[in-house]
Amino acid sequence: MLKISFNPFPCLESDRLYLRQITTKDVNEVFELRSSAEIMKYIPRPLAKTKHDALDFIDLVNKSAKDNESINWAITLKKDNVLIGMACLIRMQPQNYRSEIGYILHPDLHGKGIMNEAVALVIDYAFNTLHFHSLEAVIDPENRASANVLLKHGFVKEGHFKESGFYEGRFLDAEIYSLINTKPIPEV
Repeated sequence: MLKISFNPFPCLESDRLYLRQITTKDVNEVFELRSSAEIMKYIPRPLAKTKHDALDFIDLVNKSAKDNESINWAITLKKDNVLIGMACLIRMQPQNYRSEIGYILHPDLHGKGIMNEAVALVIDYAFNTLHFHSLEAVIDPENRASANVLLKHGFVKEGHFKESGFYEGRFLDAEIYSLINTKPIPEV
């Protein structure tokens, strides 16, 4: 089984992005993302109604990282280090060498390649540092932009589950994508 440790918190970087721990200083940006029905339309989670809800979310993701259960990064541009989105590895199954990847980005920054760059960093970390064998992504079938990000990184659509979840009084479909790490798992 994989040994997962996020201590110290792993920061990731590319030419223009810096992925770092989400802190209470990010409360305004987290609230803006998680309180917007438009931004959250493909993510079946309750909207943040107050900044306290955003602080609770920040506390939850930091506790989960401290407990090595999941990890959420703030996606920032290096030039200003302001949170513009988030990327995560959640629902980790160390016994199966598998994790789920997720992400969200402020719509003002869509179409600029930022999410492709952030997802590449998370995939590299998941496969080459944590040594996961596979990643999965669960998306709303209507979220074609997310599907395109996944396909660009080699994910394969494995299934479309009809009405597989129930949220806010309606049944939701889900598409499942996966990516297999072709490198052998190192001996532990």
